[in-house]
Amino acid sequence: MSIWESIGLGVLQGLTEFLPVSSSGHLVIAQSFIGEFEQPGVLFDVMVHFGTMLAVLVFFRRELFAVLRACLPGDRPAGAEGLSSAAGRKLAGIIVVATVTTGFLGLMFQDRIYALFESVQTVSAALVVTGVLLFLSDRVREGRRGLENMRIIDGIIIGLVQACALVPGISRSGSTIAAGIFLGLKGEAAARFSFLIAVPAILGATILEMRQVSMVSFETMMIYCIGAAAAAVVGFVTIALLMFVVSRRNLRYFAYYCWTLACVLCLVNNL
Repeated sequence: MSIWESIGLGVLQGLTEFLPVSSSGHLVIAQSFIGEFEQPGVLFDVMVHFGTMLAVLVFFRRELFAVLRACLPGDRPAGAEGLSSAAGRKLAGIIVVATVTTGFLGLMFQDRIYALFESVQTVSAALVVTGVLLFLSDRVREGRRGLENMRIIDGIIIGLVQACALVPGISRSGSTIAAGIFLGLKGEAAARFSFLIAVPAILGATILEMRQVSMVSFETMMIYCIGAAAAAVVGFVTIALLMFVVSRRNLRYFAYYCWTLACVLCLVNNL
């Protein structure tokens, strides 16, 4: 893989990780057009996901700081983020619950999930599912609950949905935001929680795949890092765009895109 191919895939990751159209699905499609593309495990995919995680850390630094501060001893009034110490500790616990749920299922079905990354047909079917979730999320009544009103059961359900999004073609951001909206969360609150639980999920996947680093040369690893940097820069801009879209409840337009892409893939695959 060349540097320019790495940058191109990184830009694609930065765009599609946060727009609800499935970054993993798009990576599978793009990599299928790169001659002799190879990676140990899914190391490159995880590296560009790590880049988008850095974008989340920067964009939501206030929320993350509020949650971390709430975990310290003592009670503090609500800060600029609107979270008191009690609410922040509760949110931290819900994030842990969602992360453990995702991690448990991800490890249980790890080998089967890896195999799906080689199937464009699976991506096509999963994109249809993503589109249905996005379309329906715009049709339900606007929720009234914010992050401070979340419950443990919300974390479990959204964690389960995030585990399903390990399948390429199921958008992690789209499915978890839709799940939050279905559970009665405000659109922006659902989006913020989706991004907050992305941090431990992506970090865990990165740590697991780091064992593959010894299988690539230093030059190849540098190319991977360049792709991750491109994903981080583009991802930051894309988060801002998605927050705007969610606030206007226009996720259905991404549903149309997912369905169109699924149809195109089916047609191309049958030629």
